Amino acid sequence: MRINRKRVVGGAVAVIGAACLAGCGPGETGSTAAARTTSSGSLPQGGDTVKLDPSTFTVDITNPYWPMAPGDRWVYEETDADGHVQHVEVTVLDRTKKMPNGVEAREVHDQMTTPGGELVEDTLDWYAQDADGNLWYLGEQTAEYEHGKVATTEGSWQAGKDGAQPGIAVPAQPEVGSGYRQEYLAEQAEDQGFVLSTDEQVEVPTGHYEQALMTRDTTPLEPDVAELKFYVRDVGPVLTVTVSGGGGREQLTESNRAG
Repeated sequence: MRINRKRVVGGAVAVIGAACLAGCGPGETGSTAAARTTSSGSLPQGGDTVKLDPSTFTVDITNPYWPMAPGDRWVYEETDADGHVQHVEVTVLDRTKKMPNGVEAREVHDQMTTPGGELVEDTLDWYAQDADGNLWYLGEQTAEYEHGKVATTEGSWQAGKDGAQPGIAVPAQPEVGSGYRQEYLAEQAEDQGFVLSTDEQVEVPTGHYEQALMTRDTTPLEPDVAELKFYVRDVGPVLTVTVSGGGGREQLTESNRAG
């Protein structure tokens, strides 16, 4: 899941410490403190098995921090620690897929290319929303390319297949100090999120935004890596900044919402 954010990055890093001071118990870090719940109920953690009732899910996604309607499109510029730039386009498709766990999911196409147009990564992601408004991540089919050929499909998974479990992309009511798993396939996809703030400011080429949701995303597969992600109401993800284990920035440069 791509957006996978702030001139304010210094301030954002400070918030991480503040969030842990306010919400972490003795001996806890941001990662261990992620084993929390929100007022909307328990959110999935680690490799815990969850059984979802397909009848309570919809492909009409209205979560305010990442609303998705067919035709919605986001364009990002991703710059890595060495200054290399990639072009990323995320488009909500007018089609759905029934996942192995029985939930019907909205299909989203995510494509990364070089400035010269060479394909780097091509991914289909699947999302659905539950009755409480939580946006669930139900799988991805991803392929990374080298010299025009598929180099690897590692990281692909589907909820309910081969032990893979769905996770939360964005909670319905994010609460500071709460955490959740975003995806789970052992040793393949184990991303997790931790809510740091719901009142951030963020500036990207598409504008200056207030009251943004900021999360800290990590994975036990790469314990030294941490990202800050910013979501804006009625817009979606606008910025990702790698703050540990490297460098990099992915910022929104264009947004066309059909919904």
